[in-house]
Amino acid sequence: MSLHQFVQELESTADHIADASRADLQVLLRRAALLLRNVGGLSLDPRTDEALSGLAAEMGTAKSDLVETIVGEWLVANAYLPVPRQLDEESTVEGNA
Repeated sequence: MSLHQFVQELESTADHIADASRADLQVLLRRAALLLRNVGGLSLDPRTDEALSGLAAEMGTAKSDLVETIVGEWLVANAYLPVPRQLDEESTVEGNA
């Protein structure tokens, strides 16, 4: 069961709590506690997660590092973050400082 389906089940049970048995509530709460304990980051669509996992393996990097790189580059490309500028000793610059 995906996280999205589980959230929907929790919300549905909360809306109809009088109809839920004690055992059902206990199972839901234990699953919720387990998910919270094992939170590892983003919840992605299974196809997206699979594509990222494959790409990360192909590149020899951790999936979390790949996601960080992708998001960072997207933020720069869309002007949400400044373009990182690194000058070395051989770079030429124009103007006055």
